[in-house]
Amino acid sequence: MVEITKVDPAKIEELSFKIIEEEAGDHGLKADEWAVVRRLIHTTADFEFLQNTCFHPQAVAAGIAAIRSGVAIFTDTRMAQAGITRRHLAQFGCEVHCYIDDSEVVTVAKRENITRAAAAVSQARELLHGGLAVIGNAPTALIELVRLHKQGILQPNLVVGMPVGFVNAAEAKELLMASGLVYISVGGRKGGSAVAAATVNAIANLAAKQSKAHSA
Repeated sequence: MVEITKVDPAKIEELSFKIIEEEAGDHGLKADEWAVVRRLIHTTADFEFLQNTCFHPQAVAAGIAAIRSGVAIFTDTRMAQAGITRRHLAQFGCEVHCYIDDSEVVTVAKRENITRAAAAVSQARELLHGGLAVIGNAPTALIELVRLHKQGILQPNLVVGMPVGFVNAAEAKELLMASGLVYISVGGRKGGSAVAAATVNAIANLAAKQSKAHSA
């Protein structure tokens, strides 16, 4: 017979994190990187994120600084946009944008025979220059972002590049990690909008804690 653990609803997340800490053991990650990976494991119940989450050396610090300065956040999907919690971002004035349904994006995508995700990146180039890019679904969006960066058109403070899938997802992430951009990514095929949003939420939580500590 299956036994269900009775838990105070307010303690569910706390208990989940305790279980993750116990099962992860001595992971060897820096504290700020572990805060991100722990959130990814919490979101997916997948401990492979311990091995396949990749960080630029300045990634978490750059993300915290970007959020605390109130930068614009661009996402490739409505799902990622919806998954990013506004609670911590609001205090810094960050707004989350998604252009996937923009009429101009739809027109350009049809005219140039490209994905709407790629067209949306081009449309958002002003936001992305100095902003925070969150790509959780479309490899084409990440490929276009890297292309525009190489042309000197945009320079995000941080790229959360985690497109998921079987066609060009792993390759797009390899391009990102070799581009010189500051990134947090996931090697291989795994990723997704929920994972990308969880990464931003973890960094926003760290930014809020840092801000609180400085004001204390």
